[in-house]
Amino acid sequence: MQSRTTPRKPRSDGERSRRAILDASAKLATVEGLRGLTIGGLAEATGMSKSGLYAHFGSKEELQLATIDAADEIFEREVISPATSSGGPVEQILQLSDRFLDYVGSDVFPGGCFFAAASAEVDTHPGRVKERIAAFQAGWMGRFIELIRQAQAAGEIDAMEDKMQLGFELNSMLTLANSIWVMFGDGSAFDRARKGIRLRLLRGR
Repeated sequence: MQSRTTPRKPRSDGERSRRAILDASAKLATVEGLRGLTIGGLAEATGMSKSGLYAHFGSKEELQLATIDAADEIFEREVISPATSSGGPVEQILQLSDRFLDYVGSDVFPGGCFFAAASAEVDTHPGRVKERIAAFQAGWMGRFIELIRQAQAAGEIDAMEDKMQLGFELNSMLTLANSIWVMFGDGSAFDRARKGIRLRLLRGR
């Protein structure tokens, strides 16, 4: 008789538990801050024991870094992957902007954009956490700059446009919309950002 084997589970219970912890941690960080994350606070938010949480993370910094990685995965899924799957460079810029605003206004994180909140919190605190946030922000801006360069090469944006300046202006509108939403709950900021970005790109053609 042939031996029967049980198919391997796609993800172990430990991995599922770690994912649930990090999802809760990322949400909590947008309200309490990365520096405000504690094993005790996370235990209360997840209903897990402190000892169970300590088994997953050896230090507070490791928890913070793992939380950033989890937030990055969420951002990739919610914003970047769907926005860059098709279309020319200008269309991708518009899709990135729209997806970002949808992500901020959804219930993904209660405190708006995870990385905007983290940047404001850790910008004066050197270390691995700041470096990781800075790398994300540089990559996000770099993505816009590269798409603007591609659009210029394709004749969709005037070659005389300063790529860095245009990228700065587009991201400024997204950042302000996030701030207004978090501070005042004013969804009209999203409409203003969408309108402003489209007008700015039209002016650059």
